Amino acid sequence: MIRLAKFIARAGVVSRRGAEVLIKEGKVKLNGKVVLEPATMVDPREDRVQVGNRELSSPFSPIYILLNKPKGVVTTLKDPQGRMTVRDLLKGIHRRLFPVGRLDCHTEGVLLLTNDGDMAHRLLHPSFRIERVYQAKLRGVPDKAALERIREGVELEPGVVLRARARMLRILKANSWLELVLYEGRYREVRRMCEAVGHPVLALKRTRFGPLSTKGLPPGAYRHLTAAELELLHEALQKKGRGLEESAKKSIPSKTGSMKKRFPKSMKKRLSGGKKR
Repeated sequence: MIRLAKFIARAGVVSRRGAEVLIKEGKVKLNGKVVLEPATMVDPREDRVQVGNRELSSPFSPIYILLNKPKGVVTTLKDPQGRMTVRDLLKGIHRRLFPVGRLDCHTEGVLLLTNDGDMAHRLLHPSFRIERVYQAKLRGVPDKAALERIREGVELEPGVVLRARARMLRILKANSWLELVLYEGRYREVRRMCEAVGHPVLALKRTRFGPLSTKGLPPGAYRHLTAAELELLHEALQKKGRGLEESAKKSIPSKTGSMKKRFPKSMKKRLSGGKKR
């Protein structure tokens, strides 16, 4: 059970304060009856809430949106500088969604938005090793040494070393296109890695996030994930989760194994009382 004003705010209609105003003005119905008290309790699974003539769907049912973020759009829900945000592109979506990770203003490509906080957390956690695939247009052409440095690891700051799978896509006269695959998201990581090896990024696009791609989706457009895509996401997380569990089990020695490693044979005899007499 939650407060009516909170239900409306989470549904993405207005802020909580705005919801309280709507309720007090008699513009909200609960199960067909006008309610004037913002603190009225609502069961999101059972109750029907209307604002004006619009019935709200439960803000607690998960929703997953795939956006092809264009350049010049910031990955936030509100921008104090007045720049266009990813929220501005979600016309017709009235739920409060959050981006799974960030793409900087000048990077385009795959961006997932959802209200499923648990899935978002797992997708972003480095231990699940969800692939992020980028195509970067670089100034100049990196040589074998530069590519090997990216693969082996670039120290971006003290104690922080990032590495990526890297392969050349094509070479132009003065520039080149490089594909990079990373398994965690850090602030401007691709740009910083390429800058560190002497080849600044001129253009950057994320072409894939896990099993998700923007194939057939023009810049600025969005769509709901298909059931098949959701299944692939869950499979990727479950597969890695099982791998983590197996690793944890293997790292815990058995009692007999622990005994063999810690004590020499003569010591084990003394501990067990030696030979029977």
